[in-house]
Amino acid sequence: MTDAGTKADAQGVDQDRRKFLTVATSATAAVGAAFAASPFVASWSLSERAKALGAPVSVDLSKLEMGQMITVVWRKQPIYIFKRSPAIVAGLVTNDPRLKDPKSAESDQPIYATNESRSRRDDIAVLIATCTHLGCLPKQHFDPGDAELGADWPGGFRCPCHGSRFDMAGRVFEGSPASVNLRVPPYSYPDQTTLLIGQDEAAAQGAA
Repeated sequence: MTDAGTKADAQGVDQDRRKFLTVATSATAAVGAAFAASPFVASWSLSERAKALGAPVSVDLSKLEMGQMITVVWRKQPIYIFKRSPAIVAGLVTNDPRLKDPKSAESDQPIYATNESRSRRDDIAVLIATCTHLGCLPKQHFDPGDAELGADWPGGFRCPCHGSRFDMAGRVFEGSPASVNLRVPPYSYPDQTTLLIGQDEAAAQGAA
């Protein structure tokens, strides 16, 4: 073999080595980047787990109109938030004779929601939207005298699964399969237009 041929072969080997080293270095860098990123991925996962375990959910109420309802999720549970008119609030007491637990003595709610409106503020209702019978999602029937529910219907919710009925405070009517009122989650108002679901004063003091 000539000297020229030997040199050409050597140059070819060197080029192959360079290509290999370049690929190997890039692969190592990619693996290193993946390991470097793993703490951040773990942090993201932990954050999602924390939310699922009950991190508070902040809700902007500034655009919630009278008679409107929104649904948010807290601890994987749907939460109904709706705004009641003064007339609806005033009419709640007239439902008492038809209710199983009008004073919420047997039902589940924070102490500040053990009242006629079952809420901190008369105009804003906050309810866990699972029927206390078998956990279905009650549907809103806010119009009094709803054609489906009868002329004496005052407005509220009806569960589509087994027919349990609840008034505009989430209190269950007699004749319903559900035995207790819809549950109320812990919540607070950091300001007039912000609702914080999942944390009230007692929870905040415990975390301090």
